[in-house]
Amino acid sequence: MLKKVMNLGRLLADVARRHPDEPGLIVGDKVSTWGEIDARVNAAVDALRKLGVGKGDKLLVHSRNNLPIFESAWVAFRLGAVWVPTNFRITAPEAAYLGQSSGACVMIYDAGFEGHVDAVRAASPALRHVIALGEPRAGELHYETLVTEHQGAPGYEAEVEYEDPLWFFYTSGTTGHPKAGVLSHGQMAFVVTNHLADLMPGITYRSRSMVVAPLSHGAGIHAIVNTARGAASVLLPGEKMDAEQVWQAIERHGVDNMFTVPTIVKMLVEDPAVDRYDHRSLRFVIYAGAPMYRADQKYALRKLGRVLVQYYGLGEVTGNITVLPPWLHTDDDDAPDARVGTCGVPRTGMEVAILDERGERQPSFASGEICVRGPAVFMGYHNNPEANAKAFKDDWFHTGDLGHVDAQGFLYITGRASDMYISGGSNVYPREIEEALLTHPAVSECAVLGVPDPKWGESGLAVVVAREGMAAQADELLGHLEARIARYKWPRRFVFWNAMPKSGYGKIVKKQIKTMLEEQGDYRL
Repeated sequence: MLKKVMNLGRLLADVARRHPDEPGLIVGDKVSTWGEIDARVNAAVDALRKLGVGKGDKLLVHSRNNLPIFESAWVAFRLGAVWVPTNFRITAPEAAYLGQSSGACVMIYDAGFEGHVDAVRAASPALRHVIALGEPRAGELHYETLVTEHQGAPGYEAEVEYEDPLWFFYTSGTTGHPKAGVLSHGQMAFVVTNHLADLMPGITYRSRSMVVAPLSHGAGIHAIVNTARGAASVLLPGEKMDAEQVWQAIERHGVDNMFTVPTIVKMLVEDPAVDRYDHRSLRFVIYAGAPMYRADQKYALRKLGRVLVQYYGLGEVTGNITVLPPWLHTDDDDAPDARVGTCGVPRTGMEVAILDERGERQPSFASGEICVRGPAVFMGYHNNPEANAKAFKDDWFHTGDLGHVDAQGFLYITGRASDMYISGGSNVYPREIEEALLTHPAVSECAVLGVPDPKWGESGLAVVVAREGMAAQADELLGHLEARIARYKWPRRFVFWNAMPKSGYGKIVKKQIKTMLEEQGDYRL
């Protein structure tokens, strides 16, 4: 049996051969062709090889979205090295942990993050080379100089096997430090194929993909998938996402696909700019990270039409668990094909099961932990046997999410196991309450957490953000829940904020909400 597989870096080389003069990356008015990108990657690979960087080495990349961070992934892949991208919004101590835990020997960094480099140097004895995208300091190399000096270098591609790592995909846990999920060449080849089949079938080199999130995470996977078909990625010119810029770019470039999260979809379709620009080119607006609340889903469908694609997945399964395609999205709850509340059916080649605490498979409609297996599942956590033992049990990968499947195999997520709280002996799932609160016209965003209750053990606390120009009152919201949610699930207390803390990918972060409530003395009934 063959162990060798295609080096994923070949995807870029193949596209450059077929479409050298077609756009590959568009940033504002700057267009880089596939041929130019491939040549620059070859140059950077040659430079790093001559510095002694090779197979198995780790490349830590701390940068805003730009051409070099896009190139750095392909550089790492072709070297047989491991790409370790970071969210540029993290702090210097957080970057230091990623550098130390990954064992990175090279760090590529963007201008303004010198403090992050110094923190990584102090924490990571493995670091040998620092490469600046901006002006290099003493002892540092300059990325553009390396590329220029090695222009014309022939292509190089390390031999790899199925399980050879190419990406440390850091996932944030509910507590402690993030864990490095190991993505491999063979696994990612399946992921790319599956994304093209299940999420955005039919894209070509004439397609355009809108990038509205950091390439260091899910948006990076999406960019790799688009590269496989020669579809150019369109990056926003600024650091901060602006709805006007997004819709303008969609019209200008005829964007047909984009990857995002529900909170960003909500922000984009609720901005007045959505009505000022032509977005009829959109075919696939893919959202992940969390199910979209039904009220937000309906509004987006009315604005964009049936272009929404939901996928459910984790970094450990690179988004490959379920899919709800456009034709199963409708704003009519009574439509024959309406699937209200579901995140779809298992992705092609993947198997989903609901397991109880004993690891036994549950029948349709019975609740339990969502577990998955198939070729998209990662190789495990880097240097973390405890986390691996917890995640891989009973011949399944355990997601930590709770839910059930219906008779036709559609999956419904109840919430995170860590989000559930027990009130008066009954399990309470915050998502159910949040869904009900969001149907109130004055509620824009909300989050429900369990807090200590001397009588019931735990009770709910709801943090609510009202829609602009509107006000929400606790009594009014409880009255709204009267016909929707059993009384024992009702929040005992409401807190009203102007905004929610969000991750770099636009997701509401409950861990941060809890911290803020504690700091304000509001984590109480």
